[in-house]
Amino acid sequence: MLLDSLAILAGFILLIWSADRFVTGAAATARNFDVPPLIIGLTIVAFGTSAPELMVAGFAAYDGSPSLAIGNALGSNITNIALVLGVSALITPLDVHSRIIKKELPILLIVTLMALALMRDMTLGRFDGFVLLSLLFLLMWWMTRQGIRNQSSDALTDEYIEELPDKMSAPRALFWLIVGLIILIASSKLLVWGAVNVAIELGVSELLIGLTVIAIGTSLPELAASITGALKNEHDIAIGNVVGSNLFNTLGVLAIPGLIRPSTLDQGILDRDLPIVLILTILLFIMAYGFRGQGRINRIEGSLLFSAFIAYQLLLFFTATKIV
Repeated sequence: MLLDSLAILAGFILLIWSADRFVTGAAATARNFDVPPLIIGLTIVAFGTSAPELMVAGFAAYDGSPSLAIGNALGSNITNIALVLGVSALITPLDVHSRIIKKELPILLIVTLMALALMRDMTLGRFDGFVLLSLLFLLMWWMTRQGIRNQSSDALTDEYIEELPDKMSAPRALFWLIVGLIILIASSKLLVWGAVNVAIELGVSELLIGLTVIAIGTSLPELAASITGALKNEHDIAIGNVVGSNLFNTLGVLAIPGLIRPSTLDQGILDRDLPIVLILTILLFIMAYGFRGQGRINRIEGSLLFSAFIAYQLLLFFTATKIV
């Protein structure tokens, strides 16, 4: 048990560090090819912040633990909205200026509803995975198109310019890209190994471990990025990171277990987890879209989101201990 816990801790530390190095190397490589900052932010950085979830999902599904991968995807979406944005809005109210984010919010809601519809038959199969992955590629194309059209006019542009890594030589950028990817793969494997063993030792489901420990751990990069963005008055990045990550989690991370290891879903996913993801996504849409003007997540709404996160964790605890 001690060795497994150490594996999880080491896996998280290496995963977070390697994901940052991977994104830095990829973003710097793109800058060397004169890719506009907005496109880098909307595609490479957005993909990179979900890289931990993608890697963990891949190894979990390959090792025969699709529930861990599904729990990671859904739990990360819940954590991103309720914890990451909740804490960020408590620090400072988050204003939405970017037109692109306002376009992404309804897309996230539609994508969440589609995922719910695909899994209503209590299975996540290869057809489901293919549909989700196809939509991910379509989303990447749309983001690239938006980046080209709005690179000089959207509020996200200046914030991404501030946050993207400084220009570095091509060999150095490629070095961090490769090193980050290798350690990302190794740490994901280590994390999945430790998590599965802990689930067996504690006698709890892999789904529960994915929804809690793994989901919170793989969402730490988003938490750090959003809090930093809030403190630096870069509100669009704080919200954009979460919206982009949830889009990639829903379309990319959920697709992986469907493609690699089709499985029957735990009843709790349909009765508890997917409805909570949908409710939180609707709340995010209502708060951030700004139907009568500029979107804004204020401190009261932030406290509501954070309270929802605590309530969900308590629900999972009571479910695990058979109290509920």
